[in-house]
Amino acid sequence: MAVGNGSAVTAFVLKGFSDDPRLRLASAACFLPIYLFALLGNASVIAAVSRDSRLHTPMYFFLKNLSFLDMCYTSVTLPRAIASGLSGSERISFAECMAQLFLFVTLCASECFLLTAMAYDRCVAIQRPLHYGVLMGRRRCVLLVLVAWLAGVLYAAFHTNNTFSLPFCGPNIIEHFFCDIPPIMRLSCTDYHTHEVLGYILSICIILSAFALTVLSYVLILSTIARMPSAGGRQKAFSTCSSHLATVLLFYVTGSFAYLSPTAQYSPTQGRLVSVFYSVLTPSLNPIVYCLRNRDMQAALRKLFVPSQ
Repeated sequence: MAVGNGSAVTAFVLKGFSDDPRLRLASAACFLPIYLFALLGNASVIAAVSRDSRLHTPMYFFLKNLSFLDMCYTSVTLPRAIASGLSGSERISFAECMAQLFLFVTLCASECFLLTAMAYDRCVAIQRPLHYGVLMGRRRCVLLVLVAWLAGVLYAAFHTNNTFSLPFCGPNIIEHFFCDIPPIMRLSCTDYHTHEVLGYILSICIILSAFALTVLSYVLILSTIARMPSAGGRQKAFSTCSSHLATVLLFYVTGSFAYLSPTAQYSPTQGRLVSVFYSVLTPSLNPIVYCLRNRDMQAALRKLFVPSQ
């Protein structure tokens, strides 16, 4: 990846949530239990799905991979933010900032593509229940997950290069608690409009295409459910995808506020607040969302934590 030509900046300063040391300490104290809860919740889902043979189905295979993604997702940003709040050390090297942005965008994009694969899985399960086992065999499920990861890596490689190929001459204070695209572009000492437009074009072509496929899957799902003769059948069918639908809405609504608004209109306060929702709260809430109405997951978790039952 190219580093901006003529860049005088060799390190950045992550401002976090405030210049006040007491507020930084308070934010670290708030983030620490959230991070631990996200790790415990997602790790519990992975362990429960792995140990319970009844959950060795495509739907839970994707859920296990989503939980792993969410664990990595929060681990890229929160530990450093917590450590900075506790120690007061806000410096991050140029290379570390590049690495953090690359990993964060990789995980964010991979989750987007994985959610699309999960929507396709639910669509096949509801539209073609008799052929579901054949159409969604293990080989196809593994392939969909690998494609999601590969697409995420390629998408992140472009954005990392597109962002850090800009020259940075100072100032070097990032108005955020992690290295993200909009606040970094604002620090460039040249016109970043072309880079910004290129980023938008790719995001619209790739991410919105994934969103469109997810929406199409749900249009087909809802049309199939509407034609079911019994109310009980409709309720049972919808309950299998309601948790995924809630996750999709939360992920896309918060993410669109962060990345589909012009960088020139970027508000540091709004950017930090929105980032907390899609990079901290969403991965932390996903285990709750998926377990709240899923009796099989609840039973697997009880079996995991209370083996005697």
